[in-house]
Amino acid sequence: MKREPRPLSARQEAVMAVVRSWIIEHGHGPTIREIGARVGLSSTSSVAYQFAQLEERGLISRTGRGWSSCRLENPRPPRRGLRSR
Repeated sequence: MKREPRPLSARQEAVMAVVRSWIIEHGHGPTIREIGARVGLSSTSSVAYQFAQLEERGLISRTGRGWSSCRLENPRPPRRGLRSR
């Protein structure tokens, strides 16, 4: 039996909202410092940790090495096993 994925934390939701609105507003992703300023985190390593957690879940990815190269991904649907015919 598979476990349901854990819901996003409040901080992860805030980071997702910042990335989403920034991309809509500017056409590219925000930097780590820009994310931190909007969610109230002064430590760039804290923002990077939250960002990495979202990357692991497949919600955000980076197209290059820079942080502002991030993009939103469509969440993967849960796998329910093989269907029989």
